[in-house]
Amino acid sequence: MLCNTMDNMDATTDKLIELARLRGLIRPSDLNSLEIPRISLTRAVRRGQLERIGRGLYGLPGREISANGSLAEVAIRVPKGLICLLSALRFHGLTTQAPFEVWLAIENKALAPKLEFPPLRIVRFSGAALTEGIEEHIVDGVTIRITSVAKTVADCFKYRNKIGLDVALEALRDAWHEKRMTSDEIWRYAKVCRVANVMRPYLDSLT
Repeated sequence: MLCNTMDNMDATTDKLIELARLRGLIRPSDLNSLEIPRISLTRAVRRGQLERIGRGLYGLPGREISANGSLAEVAIRVPKGLICLLSALRFHGLTTQAPFEVWLAIENKALAPKLEFPPLRIVRFSGAALTEGIEEHIVDGVTIRITSVAKTVADCFKYRNKIGLDVALEALRDAWHEKRMTSDEIWRYAKVCRVANVMRPYLDSLT
């Protein structure tokens, strides 16, 4: 009887470790579909098979973490959030700044998430500004939702009072000269963000 119990525990642990290997980071709720008891997380951490990254977040010990690891942590904890502005600029290589906060867009009426770590800078989007210009990328095994290059640049002009006009201009120039976006794309998102008139003189100087 004891032998069967141990075998079952080992099989459960194997499924848990495989899940962590596939997803990069896991939450207790991820175990439900596989019928893995949540106590398995505690046991795996105690044995050194998993490590607790933060509240309700676990990963394999010694796993490789990229420079964008904090984006993966936020994406798995706030799945409806959208990485944007300075964090998106950094991800796309369009700024020399390294924000210590993760800039995250959420719906206007949504409750602001509270995380111990990493720190968040919440902005609120609505309508097309929240649903258009979204890309998905894999970071440390986790799918993140992030604004595209053109949408990020337009967002920077919309929130220029928060991040600085110089940052928005740098992003626009770099994205344009590196051919990371087309004229049609930037105009489209300038209209979505309602900053077409603000951006027009800067766009005219580039074309």
